[in-house]
Amino acid sequence: MSEAQSIPGWRHIYSGKVRDLYASEDPSDTRLLVVASDRVSAFDFVLSPGIPQKGELLTTLSTWWFEKLDDVPNHIAEGEIPDAVAGRAMLAMALDMLPIECVVRGYITGSGWAEYVESGTVCGIPLPAGLKNGDRLPEPLFTPAYKAPMGEHDENITFERVVELVGAERAAQLRDVSLDTYRRAAEIAESHGLILADTKFEFGVDADGVLRLADEVLTSDSSRYWDAETWRTGATPEARMASFDKQIVRDWLAANWDKQGEPPALPTDIVERTADRYRELIDRLKG
Repeated sequence: MSEAQSIPGWRHIYSGKVRDLYASEDPSDTRLLVVASDRVSAFDFVLSPGIPQKGELLTTLSTWWFEKLDDVPNHIAEGEIPDAVAGRAMLAMALDMLPIECVVRGYITGSGWAEYVESGTVCGIPLPAGLKNGDRLPEPLFTPAYKAPMGEHDENITFERVVELVGAERAAQLRDVSLDTYRRAAEIAESHGLILADTKFEFGVDADGVLRLADEVLTSDSSRYWDAETWRTGATPEARMASFDKQIVRDWLAANWDKQGEPPALPTDIVERTADRYRELIDRLKG
């Protein structure tokens, strides 16, 4: 992973797979600076090269969605973004982040499809027989995961395990807010000719105990978006589910790497096609 950028007035404190986190050098300023990089990850590995302008595209999309869902408390804080990271950073409140990835699935695909084929369930939740890859689920499913430390794999967990981790009241709140936010976002996406197949949310708690939507929201990295018309008319599952996200990267990597050792470098055409899909999604949503 490349070294974090130096930003005057800010001290680097953490780097995730895609974002770098900074604290103010002013001890009276508790805000954090969240900077989205051009790094791209798949199968819990950070890949190279990055996707050009990905940090700006992710930040644009997150900001757009935070504004659309402004009645859901979030982590955005007021203030000026440093010029060095303008366009790809957000100022955020300092939160006590919860160790849960709040995954919501409205359609069956990916790891959920693989489990369904084997056992008729998704994350242990029984589903009707006869579903096809890419089908809409009878109701959106809350399928949480435990957020693993950097370099380890996230772990799908039951709702009962969420209760053990954060308590019954907070667990129910995470589930209900996640499902409600997904449904609202899916309606907005549908109005732009898009299907929001699934997404993941992250939440933190502020000093007053308020649950806040944090990190990124409904981006191409955290969600699967499909073209609605293509989904209805596509002749094959692959055609129906052409994604506006890094699925191009996942598919290429799955076909060209056995998941042993370090992953190979991404070809130029895969990088360019992925960047084009990120841009197209923003164009579609913003009209």
